[in-house]
Amino acid sequence: MKPILYSYRRCPYAMRARMALKYAGIEIEHREIELRNKPQSMLLASPKGTVPVLCLNGLVLDQSLDIIHWALQQSDPDGWGAVDQLSSQSWIQKNDGPFKVLLDQYKYPNRFPDLDQESILNSAIALMIEPMEDALQLSPYVLGNKLSWVDVAIFPFIRQFAAVDPQRFEGLPFTALKKWLNQHLESELFGAAMEKHPIWV
Repeated sequence: MKPILYSYRRCPYAMRARMALKYAGIEIEHREIELRNKPQSMLLASPKGTVPVLCLNGLVLDQSLDIIHWALQQSDPDGWGAVDQLSSQSWIQKNDGPFKVLLDQYKYPNRFPDLDQESILNSAIALMIEPMEDALQLSPYVLGNKLSWVDVAIFPFIRQFAAVDPQRFEGLPFTALKKWLNQHLESELFGAAMEKHPIWV
């Protein structure tokens, strides 16, 4: 029986999980959900009610990073996992923690009327965008000359950041980051992971 993946196409966490599963060549049963109408079977498997959820025989993985690492344990043809653990953790903690908070504040200003959009943008740039630009000036990928799971785990969030105000993003002086982002956006892997699925019933 194929693993079952509950997913939502535009969710960055689900996106990175799908990219890892595609990369590892793992065939799944894809169940696309509606966020306002979550299927009971998904909530039974994972009561926290967020995607992605991967159901294996008797095992449920409901954190995207766990799904990525499980996928790489099954198959890692290009050595995505062969990276320094400390550096990996440092980037991921920053991305999934404070950068995600700033990204939500930047993306949904109506939810945070008391916050100044300009200072949120500047904080996000200082925290994540500038350090990434510095790293990508030195090498084509975040952790060196080879694509790794860290690039793929961060990419959907940078994509989201760029999409909030594309004109504003284009005007920012981060050429290496933009090149890195475009490479991911144009990749076959991303195209395959973003294939549209009907809502699963």
